[in-house]
Amino acid sequence: MPTESAMKPTTADHGEDLALLGLLQLVSPALPIGAFAFSQGLESAFELGWVTDEATLGEWLEGVLEDGLTRCELPALARLQVAWAKGDDAGLAEWDAWLAANRETAELAAEDSRLGASLTRLLESLELLPPGPSRESPALPAGAGYVTVFAWMAHSRGVPVRQALLGFAWAWLENQLAVACKALPLGHTAAQRLVERLRPALVAAVDEALMLEDDALGPALPGLALASALHETQYSRLFRS
Repeated sequence: MPTESAMKPTTADHGEDLALLGLLQLVSPALPIGAFAFSQGLESAFELGWVTDEATLGEWLEGVLEDGLTRCELPALARLQVAWAKGDDAGLAEWDAWLAANRETAELAAEDSRLGASLTRLLESLELLPPGPSRESPALPAGAGYVTVFAWMAHSRGVPVRQALLGFAWAWLENQLAVACKALPLGHTAAQRLVERLRPALVAAVDEALMLEDDALGPALPGLALASALHETQYSRLFRS
């Protein structure tokens, strides 16, 4: 039986617990920022016949994770969270602008900016925005994208960088599978099989993202960019990207 002292929670335990709960709140599909409205080109891949079933969806997601998130959003998120911790205004502006420059279509750019604006409005209503220079802390860059605002929340909640990246990658995967369940004949059991298949890949992606030097960053997703561009004029759509 555990002793009374072993069962007694410590202040450190409470801090870690609150950080974990803060991360779960941030990546929850219930967070009211409208992430469910975007497919990141996946709906177009369905329409084009590139993704038609569980197997091809798994291949698509593995490719986007390996050549996209691993080399773009995840390493940028790590750098942004460090910049928030250091109070580095220049670093925040640089990496926020870098992410914006890597959005290859109007829809992908709009998704990032709209989700960033939605999360900023939510944080403002909850009085959780960064205090700004007057309190010796950077302010959000003007028009900050989603990843930059996500990094602020992870930092302010005390979420370790690695866990923040895992949470971001998990939220991406969960959203993509939700899109597939709505727009593709994919059952929820099949979606869970893909979760099991891709969980190790998420961990590997975070491992690699944390090791990459700045000059190795940049997504290489011509297929996704083409799908996203074609989605802009797709006749029938459920999603905004």
